[in-house]
Amino acid sequence: MQMGEQPPPPAKVYYDGCPGCAMDSKKDSRQGVPYKELLFVGATTFASALPITSLFPFLYFMIRDLHVVQREEDIGFYAGFLGASYMIGRGLASVFWGIIADRIGRKPVIAFSVFSVIVFNTLFGLSVKYWVAIATRFLLGALNGFLAPVKAYSIEVCRPEQQTLGISIVSTAWGMGVIIGPAIGGYLAQPVKQYPHLFHEKSVFGRFPYLLPCLFISFFATLVFISCAWLPETLHKHKGLERTVEMVEGSTAQESTEPPKNSLLKNWPLMSSIITYCVFSLHDTAYVEIFSLWTVSNRYGGLSFSSKDVGQVLTIAGTSLLVYQLFAYRWVDKTFGPIQSTRISSALSIPVIAAYPFMTHLSGIRLGVPLYIAAILKSVFAITRVTGTSLLQNNAVPQEQRGAANGIATTAMSLSKAFAPAGAGIIFSWAQKRQHATFFPGDQMVFLLLNLTELIGLILTFKPFLAAPQQYK
Repeated sequence: MQMGEQPPPPAKVYYDGCPGCAMDSKKDSRQGVPYKELLFVGATTFASALPITSLFPFLYFMIRDLHVVQREEDIGFYAGFLGASYMIGRGLASVFWGIIADRIGRKPVIAFSVFSVIVFNTLFGLSVKYWVAIATRFLLGALNGFLAPVKAYSIEVCRPEQQTLGISIVSTAWGMGVIIGPAIGGYLAQPVKQYPHLFHEKSVFGRFPYLLPCLFISFFATLVFISCAWLPETLHKHKGLERTVEMVEGSTAQESTEPPKNSLLKNWPLMSSIITYCVFSLHDTAYVEIFSLWTVSNRYGGLSFSSKDVGQVLTIAGTSLLVYQLFAYRWVDKTFGPIQSTRISSALSIPVIAAYPFMTHLSGIRLGVPLYIAAILKSVFAITRVTGTSLLQNNAVPQEQRGAANGIATTAMSLSKAFAPAGAGIIFSWAQKRQHATFFPGDQMVFLLLNLTELIGLILTFKPFLAAPQQYK
């Protein structure tokens, strides 16, 4: 090599039998988008997200049919605790599943999580006692350790310039799942009542009026579970060597011990984005439950919708996310970046939520148009926030800590989401008893508290609280 010449770039060495190295080699030789892997990511995420909120449109009626309340205005109280049981279970187990995904791989945890959806979501539809419904939802959350490994997986199947697309697929599929889930619940719950010409009162769906939406979701999850057989692993597995692809000069492989791992709890870029993510998650979960309870309530300032009507609104909102993902989000991320897009979407959510209580004075098309527009905008803003904060989390840690980091994020987010439906149910029940109050009566108080939570999340996206990972500074 003559003076002034640059040394050749170090060659990448891949280790035989390591699935992570095989995936890195595949990424290096591939120029385009990994459509096959991202399709699987989207399908599995969608299947795992569907049961989380599918019960909300019929939750009001299910609590009534389980005969655990004496007065109608107390339904929100019991509905909140049933809605929270899933997140309590997930919050207690998510770090465990994240650590397992870092030890044995992403694939087995993802497959087991989808299998748990098949079993416990079906059992929930068969519940005839309140405590059985609580138990099955808790176990569904505790055994569904999906979110931490799939976020890591979506990053690891993509080249660096495609990671935004990978994590946005997770966020969008998750957002579509938690929105279309209620649509499925709304359309398919109580089929004997909604479709008497198709379902007989003495059939199994007459005895278990909330089984059909659960079976529908479990059937889709079964198809996804079968497809797990073709899921490639991405975790590096070669002992005594760095888990990331080793860079060596020439063709000589250099052995090295694993680099020291920094404490995740002391990683402020990670922890600050997780806390911000949790505040937004609390808000979004409370919003979905309050929206569903508010629209079906017919005596206390609601819209008197049927569960089918709620399902239709949420279906349109969920479909809008797919359109947004395909045609707009990548431009939004490229133009504003994850931090600015999170701030803008959070700020724009506030006036949308503030408009909801005033829609009770409208009817017909004058109600339908603004309600659909508000639901679509709220869904788009929410998915933009979730994607932005998820990108910050996954780029704040190296690969060997990504599963555990997402486990911590999922645990914290699940605990906040566990509080959200319980708190939202209690607040909604309390607000129904003060419809004639002078200061923010009834549903106005509910949506005011939602907006205060949104405002707190917005404030947390600014310095000195939020510390951005190095690549976003």
